[in-house]
Amino acid sequence: MKNLVLFSLIAFCLLSCSNNDDYETIPEESLIDLSERIMAGGETTIFSTTSFAYSTPAPNLSNEYLAQHLRGDVEFESIFVTAPAEINSGLGPIFNNSSCISCHPRDGRASHPENLIARSGLLVRASLPGTNPNGGTIPVPGFGTQIQNQAIFNFVAEAQYQMLYEEFTETLADGTEVNLRKPKIQFINTYQAIPSDILTSVRIGPPVFGLGLIELIPEANLIAAQDLNDSNNDGIKGKLNYVWNSHTSQTEVGRFGWKANVSNLLIQCAGAYNDDMGITNPIFQTETGFGQSNGSDGLQDDPELPINRLEDVVLYTQTLAVPAPRNITATEVRKGAKIFETIDCSKCHTPKQQTGYSPIKALSYQTFYPYSDMLLHDMGEGLADNRPDFLANGREWKTRPLWGIGLTFVVNNHTNFLHDGRARNLTEAIMWHGGEAENAKQKFKNLKTEERNALLSFLNSL
Repeated sequence: MKNLVLFSLIAFCLLSCSNNDDYETIPEESLIDLSERIMAGGETTIFSTTSFAYSTPAPNLSNEYLAQHLRGDVEFESIFVTAPAEINSGLGPIFNNSSCISCHPRDGRASHPENLIARSGLLVRASLPGTNPNGGTIPVPGFGTQIQNQAIFNFVAEAQYQMLYEEFTETLADGTEVNLRKPKIQFINTYQAIPSDILTSVRIGPPVFGLGLIELIPEANLIAAQDLNDSNNDGIKGKLNYVWNSHTSQTEVGRFGWKANVSNLLIQCAGAYNDDMGITNPIFQTETGFGQSNGSDGLQDDPELPINRLEDVVLYTQTLAVPAPRNITATEVRKGAKIFETIDCSKCHTPKQQTGYSPIKALSYQTFYPYSDMLLHDMGEGLADNRPDFLANGREWKTRPLWGIGLTFVVNNHTNFLHDGRARNLTEAIMWHGGEAENAKQKFKNLKTEERNALLSFLNSL
């Protein structure tokens, strides 16, 4: 009997040691070789770990494009003022901010603001239920598709923002508690009554480097990555958004924006000038508040931004360099990369993409590593804004690229993530994943402490 007890004790200890040492015993040969991913942006990669890591021109630009990039850099940082003015004229009358860089600080990610009355990188999209004839959103009468919370002198903003938070706690397998906050936007001091059936979605300004590479991923590659009917039964679908381009009068693949509701950077930049700053331009020649009592300045100065300045900004966003990952030969980082793959993060955050041809030679035929499939996925009720945008329903968001994410604090002095900046660190961001990512989140919750730390080390290496 004594021998049986001793045998059982030894067997228990051996089994326990085996379970606890899974992380330690990941065989070296099974770890992922990350060496080729050092060129995160292909030949547009830079090796910087400073606060300028998102703000450097691609190193392979020709002199001609570098000169245009630098002109675009000046435009990106230009602050617009009330018309009439000799330079940078035309701000408002209603707007959210006065420059591109204000919503994309250091070309990076805006923080979740504490003061919602002041100008910030946060704005609110709005619409009514249903779709317009082109499949897009229906503007809210008197407000359009974005709530402008600022106005020039003698004009009134559409509304001011106010945020309430629902807070709760999730507990990980090792007992670690993660406090989560869910923001809910409210409007105060509205210039007129807001319809009761308004749909809203809070958005934070995302990083703007590497966008030219994303713009050039061949459409065929994106179509091939879709899994509309979950044919492999892994619980993950993924679909493209198809959006209306008012400039070309065509339906095109959506690539930019949190719901991939914009097809190219010309429309993205022109739309931001118009909606965010109230700057008319050759693409959007009408003041965003046209027809509203607070939206027309009465001046015959449109377009306020000439096409050459708009094109310089577009080129700027196309040709910012991508920062290289760090410490990719470290065992801890490589184990994290293996766990990233094992718990299925990489099924949506697809590491590798390629570009096709571009007249900008620096961007042509590049292999790069954004960690995104660029597809829409159901992310669950927790992240749902319940506001459809073309084919994206109220629970779907585009997979965000992860490149450069480990430099967020260095560049932007915060670690706020997700579309509304609710997550205060990477762990919180992961814990908000649901829907098609629910299984991956549950696997993350059940990781051993060492495994979770390795995964975070990998993410912070990007």
